[in-house]
Amino acid sequence: MPASPSSSAQAARIAVASRLRNLRKGAGLTVAELATLCGWHHSKTSRIENARTAPSARDIHSWCRACGRPEEAPDLVVRSTNAESMYSEWRHQAQELKKLQNSWPQVFNETRLFRIYSSTLVPGLLQTEGYAGGLLGTIARFRGYPEQGDEAARARVDRSRIIYDTGRRAVLVVEETALHYRMGDHEAMAAQLGYLLTAGALPSISLGVIPRSVEPRTVWPLETFHVYDDKFVSVELLSAEVNITQPSEVALYLKAFEQLRGMAVYGAAARTLVLEAVAALQ
Repeated sequence: MPASPSSSAQAARIAVASRLRNLRKGAGLTVAELATLCGWHHSKTSRIENARTAPSARDIHSWCRACGRPEEAPDLVVRSTNAESMYSEWRHQAQELKKLQNSWPQVFNETRLFRIYSSTLVPGLLQTEGYAGGLLGTIARFRGYPEQGDEAARARVDRSRIIYDTGRRAVLVVEETALHYRMGDHEAMAAQLGYLLTAGALPSISLGVIPRSVEPRTVWPLETFHVYDDKFVSVELLSAEVNITQPSEVALYLKAFEQLRGMAVYGAAARTLVLEAVAALQ
């Protein structure tokens, strides 16, 4: 059974704590000796090693220097930060979908290259207001949020206009099945598919569609994920949004994205699949 977001986050904290403990023992230091070298009370060392207190970046650098392993610090800082923030649970966010759409303005503003893979939905950056309203309204009803689908949809579309700014690019890959899952009414879905035909022809946007019949599949259908430049990945789950910053994990998603992109078709072939989805609406 999959671990819950909270238990997974705690497991990540414990992994960092265990590595710090092993560094101390490898250096032949007692809890009290390490505390003296770092300039804090020995109880702080115990709390960190038992994952009761999250170490700061300064704590980790001090710890690694005291153990004679300063080169370990950068990766441990990233792992510790990731453990504290990788699960931003939906129930702890404001229960207003409009606010969710306006989250991460700094990430959006700083990103020059958006890479998005979606197996089930049209990616948010290419959603029309009608499609987004149908989707977000469904999410609100499922989660018991106040219904703000239309307002949230406008906020999502407004945010998405950033990809048309000079100097930005978006590379999007969707499974063909995502073109057939209906969000909103018939007119909203038809408008959404029509918009894909238009947006996919823009020079700043690359839209690839992985055919249902593609052979061979080098990567199985994955959860929806977004890569912001080469620095940050967000993964969408039912109960949480996983935020990934650890370089080795970001690299893994970049590898997966490239393989998924390699299975997709583009240009006229992609437009044919979209047109087939339009015809299926009839």
